[in-house]
Amino acid sequence: MIFEPRSIFEAHSSYVIGLLFSHDNRTLISSGMDNAIKLWSVPGWALVKTLEGHAKSVNSLSLSPDGKLLASGSSDNTVKLWSLPDGHLLHSLQDRKKVVSVIEFSPDGKGIASGSYGGKVMIWTTSGESVIGFQANQNKNLSSLAFSPNGDILATSGLGDIIAIWEIPSGNQNQTLAGHKTAVGSLTFLDAGSQLVSLDYEGTVLFWDAHTWKPIRTYPSRNARVRGLAFSPDEQITALSLESKIEFRATSDWSLLAELVLGTKVVNGMAFSPDGEYFAAGAADRKIRVWELPLS
Repeated sequence: MIFEPRSIFEAHSSYVIGLLFSHDNRTLISSGMDNAIKLWSVPGWALVKTLEGHAKSVNSLSLSPDGKLLASGSSDNTVKLWSLPDGHLLHSLQDRKKVVSVIEFSPDGKGIASGSYGGKVMIWTTSGESVIGFQANQNKNLSSLAFSPNGDILATSGLGDIIAIWEIPSGNQNQTLAGHKTAVGSLTFLDAGSQLVSLDYEGTVLFWDAHTWKPIRTYPSRNARVRGLAFSPDEQITALSLESKIEFRATSDWSLLAELVLGTKVVNGMAFSPDGEYFAAGAADRKIRVWELPLS
């Protein structure tokens, strides 16, 4: 079935790139190519606050496990750390003059991993100190970082068909996973860290055993450009962003559950609310669309 969004609102003056819900379900956080981070009320979708400080596009957002810190990575080559809900800028971090394309809090909330163009990974403390840096030579222009739930593994992917597995905190490379034929744009650990899910730019999805690092399941490309994926809080539903729609698929068998209609071709950010009540998508037309769940 095809479902229309319940709410549509213009959020940024350029592309919407990042989206995430606060852990308490009260706030939707967005970032865009207009250099801004915005906080929106849930469910009213009214603008609460704008965080300004980046000089270029804000490419990635990550929320600390306790919900009190927000990290942002930008094309201005910096990682910024903000306190929530007041939006106060705490630290501005920079390793070198390269675009910061992706960031991710560690599961214990004590560290932040950043990935940049050129394949450099940095891990910082929440007080702004660098812990370790290493070069992901297989992953030029990093596009995704994923910590295992216990934080001892970091998976990286980017401009290249190889997924790299790193031991944390040493930064030693543990494994390289070969199975994709094009660049890998998304990584997620599932099932308490027993599986790693990867998505490439042609839409092929691989499920990996995170103990043996062997592929478990493969869902091949359907000749459609898939830009990203997101999982529902219970991990039972996978959202896939295509050029003109979003597909909801059952994670267990990949059966199609629903199609969400968009009035634009490019979807850059997707997020399920932690309570499972809402699903949001941000797009190139500067708008955020919100669906109420379960779909009706």
